[in-house]
Amino acid sequence: MTNLAGRYLGLELKNPIIASASPLTATFDGMRRLEDAGAAAVVMASLYEEQIRASDAAYAVFTEETAGSHPEAATYFPELPGYRHGISGHLETLWRASQALHIPVIASLNCFSDEGWLDYAIELQQAGAAALELNLYHLPTDLAVSGRDVEQRYLDIVRRVGAKVSIPLAVKLLPFFSALPNFVGQLQTSGVNGVVLFNRYIRPDLDLDTMSVKIEALLSRTTDIYLPITWTALLSRRVTLSLAAGTGVDSHVEVVKLLLAGAHVVTTASSLLRHGPQHMTALVEGLRRWLEENAFQSVDEMRGRLDTTHFGQANLFFRGEYLHSLSDYVAQHFAGLAQ
Repeated sequence: MTNLAGRYLGLELKNPIIASASPLTATFDGMRRLEDAGAAAVVMASLYEEQIRASDAAYAVFTEETAGSHPEAATYFPELPGYRHGISGHLETLWRASQALHIPVIASLNCFSDEGWLDYAIELQQAGAAALELNLYHLPTDLAVSGRDVEQRYLDIVRRVGAKVSIPLAVKLLPFFSALPNFVGQLQTSGVNGVVLFNRYIRPDLDLDTMSVKIEALLSRTTDIYLPITWTALLSRRVTLSLAAGTGVDSHVEVVKLLLAGAHVVTTASSLLRHGPQHMTALVEGLRRWLEENAFQSVDEMRGRLDTTHFGQANLFFRGEYLHSLSDYVAQHFAGLAQ
């Protein structure tokens, strides 16, 4: 029997495929459906500080604006003991899922203030999260902010949160660092248990008819897999923390590629949104079938078979392959022009 089991962030998993944060993991029923379809773990939909504050502000308007306007009532909506306004529903869903599901439920947090990172991280742990994924999404637009400033900001967040929570900590990164391996190494020494490769920036377009900026939430495509493959292969066995790779996953083929590159787990949201939660079954069974057809007894046996530790000096390898690909393209498409 092929063994799909593995570990991520110190958590025991039945297979290496995780449902990452999306609308499907925003509800208990959605997470239950993904568990039934074979997900090894779920990352609950991200908790955004802006949304919490907006909800709190709306609650304050409805409960406080008319307070005292009637001589017989100090307020129409008395304060509810223990109610945390914007965050309560999220925490309740997380608590219910963590108690009822048989797979780890990982919380995801995205904040902009120091207070938000710390306060909400603690509450997510108390609500039963098996681990915490810090979604570090920051667009540096200030000319005075350097790459070092951005990295230091991220490291400060990680260290402060890590000092307040005891559950495993993962960091979801964007790919745009001048020296990504160095930064991942710094995260490792800062106590992070894993990194997720990668988050994606929004992709704005320009609408020429309305002369306006158009922004749409686009699902990833299989052509988006090259960045996570590259950096997973480069980091594999060079760091001791867990590597989660995603973006560009649509079938078991992409799952296999990322595992061969050295990922401990593969995360996906777009494929599940595109094909439905039941697609998780196709991913898991497709991986099992590929392992059996290629005579692998376990995922651990094939993981990292194509990472860059097999290629000597990785920088020279990639540079050589780059030049080789250009030469091949010229030979295939421009050979006749030289005659």
